Amino acid sequence: MKRRYIKKEWIIIFSSIFIFSALALALGEDKTVRVQGLIMELDLKKNIVVVNEKMFIWNQKTVFHNEKGTPINSIDRLKLDTWVYIIGEFDGMNKAKIAKEIYFLPKYIDEKERHLYPFIR
Repeated sequence: MKRRYIKKEWIIIFSSIFIFSALALALGEDKTVRVQGLIMELDLKKNIVVVNEKMFIWNQKTVFHNEKGTPINSIDRLKLDTWVYIIGEFDGMNKAKIAKEIYFLPKYIDEKERHLYPFIR
């Protein structure tokens, strides 16, 4: 009789561990968004750029890079119909996407050429 209770206790313990670990993994979702495309819309006053119908907001922490991955200080190259690769993440409060890094690209980078651009995943 005592053995049955021990088995039931172990089943309850292991199932609880499994359930809580699954919940913990679900909470730790990756919030990173990666997009390559042409700039469709641009608002320099509001710091908004739209790429592939996804709106990103850049701020003082956003780093702009040239096609080689070297950081640049000016956003003069930020124009409509410019190829870019943006790494951003969701802002939990406003549900907006904040651009962390913006890379200027010479053209669309397909699968065969991605090894030349290590920042593209």
